[in-house]
Amino acid sequence: MKGQTIIKNAKIVNEGKIVEGDILIENAIIKEINTSISVKSADMTVIDAEGNYVLPGMIDDQVHFREPGLTHKANIETESKAALAGGITSFIEMPNTNPQTTTVEKLEDKFSIAAKSSHANYSFMFGGTNDNLDEILKVNPKTVAGLKLFLGSSTGDMLVDDPAVLERIFSSTDMVISVHCEDEATIRTNLAKYKAEYGDDIPMEKHPIIRSEEACYLSSSKAIELAKKTGARLHVFHLSTGKETNLFSNKIPLKDKKITAEVCIHHLWFSDEDYAQKGSHIKWNPAVKTSKDRDQLWEALLDDRIDVIATDHAPHTLEEKNNPYTSAPSGGPLVQHALVALLEKHHQGKITIEKIVEKACHNPAILFDVEKRGYIKEGYYADLVIADLNSPWTVNKENILYKCGWSPFEGNTFKSRITHTFVNGQLAYNNFKVLDVKAGQRLTFNR
Repeated sequence: MKGQTIIKNAKIVNEGKIVEGDILIENAIIKEINTSISVKSADMTVIDAEGNYVLPGMIDDQVHFREPGLTHKANIETESKAALAGGITSFIEMPNTNPQTTTVEKLEDKFSIAAKSSHANYSFMFGGTNDNLDEILKVNPKTVAGLKLFLGSSTGDMLVDDPAVLERIFSSTDMVISVHCEDEATIRTNLAKYKAEYGDDIPMEKHPIIRSEEACYLSSSKAIELAKKTGARLHVFHLSTGKETNLFSNKIPLKDKKITAEVCIHHLWFSDEDYAQKGSHIKWNPAVKTSKDRDQLWEALLDDRIDVIATDHAPHTLEEKNNPYTSAPSGGPLVQHALVALLEKHHQGKITIEKIVEKACHNPAILFDVEKRGYIKEGYYADLVIADLNSPWTVNKENILYKCGWSPFEGNTFKSRITHTFVNGQLAYNNFKVLDVKAGQRLTFNR
């Protein structure tokens, strides 16, 4: 009986339904789901979830945890703890660390760091460059989430801007190719214009004009054209414009799609009207655009042209963010507030809880072939989140868990809170406290 937990009286959200019942966890696995499960032993841990919802842990397909090499901003341990507080039990981390994850050796170095320090389940993307096709071909798709290509400006030499190389990569791998799409030439032209006018202190609200709709559309439409030509499996990260949503289809189920799309929390929450108050704290690449773009992103998410919600969690220090426009880095921390922000939109009537679970839990599991996660099913890993939808709290410096110590949501009151997060059957987070449990495992893939 040891190692058994029962969650009782839960509103279980799974596969488009909400069912009241109990969940029995044995060791790392969901053993039974039933309307009522009796407590058979004093050794069992019982959690009464009366009135609260139990969701599968979110699978965040795009985070930057800054380790190795940029650990003054964040590291795998600190940010995976923040992720658990935000209802994220599995993450896929990006290759633009220092050194970059562009060789198999560097990739394995990251896995060994995570094995020691991650509080959540983890995998990594392998980074493509103009000259590492040989390394790409060595990657085992059964053990790695996928391939990440920057088709717009990025750190170091990770910009893949040679069309012949790009076509070779698209033609030679079966892995999911996730892309950051912004046209570099367009951005450079726009930036030069505003630098001539303002110097380095360009007003922050010019960011979506510099990194424009056109820059995004030009790049994403080209990537899609190439994917269609080569038959590659393409996933377009962080859509930010309404125009781009028309490049994607809802005609077939996700499991059959070759071309998919993601939207991030910040593009669903903020608009260019927020730059006046938030400044560089909402400076992301691609940029937060207009409220019309935001509305169109919501529309495409809800009608299934957009498949996945993620965070693109990308922390920088406040000191870095407070620089003038040209030297203030893009990106911000988001994992701790991802689910509560989505639940806030549920309170506003924008999205159902079932749809949140579909886009943030089920669909990443389908898209990346994640094994036995993303659902509340018997035989699956017990990655579970209990959410109280009527327990308001305000984001402030004292309750922020990110190493960088700030959030674009500071001062915001959320109606919902995460009360418990289980990772592989172990209670890892409980009411604003990350427990001293490192239960995270390396993600495996059904490929």
